[in-house]
Amino acid sequence: MHAIAMHGNPYHGPGFSHFDYVNPDAPKGGSLTLGALGSFDSLNPLIVKGQPAQGLRDYVFESLMARGLDEPFSLYGLIAQTVEVPPDRDWAEFTLDPRARFSDGMPVTIADVLFSHALLRDKGRPNHRFYYSKVTRAEQTGEHTVRFTFSGDGDREMPLIIGLMPVLPKHVYGKGDFEQTGLAIPVGSGPYVVTSAEPGARIVYRRDANYWGRDLPVNRGRFNFDSIAFEYFRDSNALFEAFTKGIVDVRPEDDPVRWFSGLDFPAQRDGRVIRDEFDIGTPAGMSAYVLNARRAALGDPKVRQALVLLFDFETTNRLLYSNAYERTQSYFARSELSSHGRAASAAERALLAPWADRLSADMLDGSFSLPASSGGGANRENRRRAGELLGRAGYRLKAGRLVSAKTGRQLALEIIVASREQERLALSYSRALERAGIGAKVRYVDSAQYQRRLQTFDFDIIEYRWYASLSPGNEQRIFWGSEAAGQDGSRNYAGISDPAVDAMIDKLLEARQREEFVAAARALDRLLLAGNHVIPLFHLPRQWAARWDHIRRPERGSLHGFVLDAWWHRDAGGGAAGAGEAGPAR
Repeated sequence: MHAIAMHGNPYHGPGFSHFDYVNPDAPKGGSLTLGALGSFDSLNPLIVKGQPAQGLRDYVFESLMARGLDEPFSLYGLIAQTVEVPPDRDWAEFTLDPRARFSDGMPVTIADVLFSHALLRDKGRPNHRFYYSKVTRAEQTGEHTVRFTFSGDGDREMPLIIGLMPVLPKHVYGKGDFEQTGLAIPVGSGPYVVTSAEPGARIVYRRDANYWGRDLPVNRGRFNFDSIAFEYFRDSNALFEAFTKGIVDVRPEDDPVRWFSGLDFPAQRDGRVIRDEFDIGTPAGMSAYVLNARRAALGDPKVRQALVLLFDFETTNRLLYSNAYERTQSYFARSELSSHGRAASAAERALLAPWADRLSADMLDGSFSLPASSGGGANRENRRRAGELLGRAGYRLKAGRLVSAKTGRQLALEIIVASREQERLALSYSRALERAGIGAKVRYVDSAQYQRRLQTFDFDIIEYRWYASLSPGNEQRIFWGSEAAGQDGSRNYAGISDPAVDAMIDKLLEARQREEFVAAARALDRLLLAGNHVIPLFHLPRQWAARWDHIRRPERGSLHGFVLDAWWHRDAGGGAAGAGEAGPAR
């Protein structure tokens, strides 16, 4: 098969020429400069240690197959020309494209694929170690074919997980200590090579003139810039200023204040800077304050529920963001997978039956919503309810301080932030906590320390966003699974360890039909919401990006919004292909 879909059939047939969200005639040439925050100390994005530079996974390293961004979850041929799977998906066999080459000219072989699987299984990031350990046998079955046999646990996503496995050259990464950070120039099979890397300053990629895959259907109209640079800045204000001065070419924006007023500068007013808005067809993801249940106080669900009640979204949205945001009411908001506003179906109720006593009536009948206020700033009713919960959790107000009835110590929490925007929101929330008698401290850290805190779970409360797709799968174990709760580097930052959540993730992965899948996703959503593991924040209804006018884009975006690797430079190819350019998205 030329492609594989998680559910149903791939959108594009065997003879497709390009993805719909690209301009197949986009000219090649010119440069693109993007902005990044913080610094980096590694050119290996596949290990836990260090902070890797931006762009490595997208531009240098390739996987067996490439994801199409106009459908929930389908993969098309890249290093592997075809994939074969049986009905039960207990194995997957990939046929490599004999033309595939690494940037040093060496061919991509079955030995490289087998080496990559073993290396990432044993020494890669926690998600790779988890996924790839579900392969019970990996073997060469022909001159260009390799088969992966799976553990038979009913996980139908595994062929796609292996399809997305990065392929590394054995002759390069078979030497030395893979798990140590370093700045050695990486070798991959992707469209770009690293030409320079200065930690704290920049990394520059050059388009490989000999890139083997430039004419593949999955690549046509993509990777159009001759060079791509990421310039690093200490904070978001410096990055924004760099954009206004033309140092940075494109700025995705999620701050309404900047979008509606900060972009009012001469180049924007005279048309040299263009503001685009894109519709998005994927879930909003979960942007939230993570409540670390590994901390004793936050291990109490009553305390977590009280903290959710004390977050006044309506007032925050009005005062800080000009009412630009929508509240995130679901882990799969903005999609059919969301439970918000939907009564549990018979299929969902059957899945949830063993844990029915954990869910309130409104959680099952679809009437549940996160706590809301009048927007006036007092939030009195929610504060009252929070106080009752904290009292039941063993706390008492004493001289305006919320103290433990057992120890006499005040409930005190620290909120970790890594940007001025995060700090502004955290200071607002900390004042609400202090009004309830909770000691609240906001700690600003740099991006490297923020990542270290995340990876080692060294925080009380921290802001984080889990991205979501229309086809959630194995990553849900890494996000919410009990096993991941004890693994440094996993994304179970909240420390969730819940058999009900584990069971629902299993049902999600076992689903064969879309209807079964949707029921399992909504059931998982209800359980996670009921656990109050995070304080859901908010999301924008559309995607925003500003660009200087020499950067051009296709007329339409993808299901995921804009796709930057499909953009091009106005002056590339003598200014050709201008007809593919659209005005600002509506």
